[in-house]
Amino acid sequence: MKTDILSRKADYIGITGSVLCIIHCLITPILLLTSSIFQNSTIRVGYLSLDYVFIGVNIVAVYFATRHYAAPAIKKSLWGFLALFTVALLLEDEAPFFEYLAYAASAGLVITHLLNIKQHKLNHTH
Repeated sequence: MKTDILSRKADYIGITGSVLCIIHCLITPILLLTSSIFQNSTIRVGYLSLDYVFIGVNIVAVYFATRHYAAPAIKKSLWGFLALFTVALLLEDEAPFFEYLAYAASAGLVITHLLNIKQHKLNHTH
């Protein structure tokens, strides 16, 4: 029963997680430079570790979004964007390119989740 609810809401969870990740990535440099709260290393590390939470949320969202009803192209796109997103976030400290790749992959996840919602509504109208 709970997995049915999660399957129905997975696309919305994925969209929310991806959008929050984009917002997090855009405001992090500003907050690190301007806020005294981030002088505490524990708080700074905790805030910067949210990347792993976003990866986890998106893994769960993609898994449940593709479990039953997703079209093959949407399944491949969601898993592909998730792989890019994960690799980019894990390697973003290595080169600026990975930061931009993470933005693009996150946007790709949002768009593909929206397409999955649209596809599901078209195929399951009563």
